[in-house]
Amino acid sequence: MKRMAIEALYRRPNTSRPGAGPQDLSLPAARTGDRAADQAWAMDITYIPMARGFVYLAAVVDWYSRRV
Repeated sequence: MKRMAIEALYRRPNTSRPGAGPQDLSLPAARTGDRAADQAWAMDITYIPMARGFVYLAAVVDWYSRRV
């Protein structure tokens, strides 16, 4: 591929940019005071390229139990 000067057709991650300073990566439920399941949830959505178009993938996570 290098010899032919061709590239893949996907976005490359921005790994060369410096990130922000240190972050607090502790469990968010501990910071907000949630002490039981089903009190705080988080959601993420993304798409997955397929042969004909793409599909969406969504996930809902309980902060306390970390169950999807």
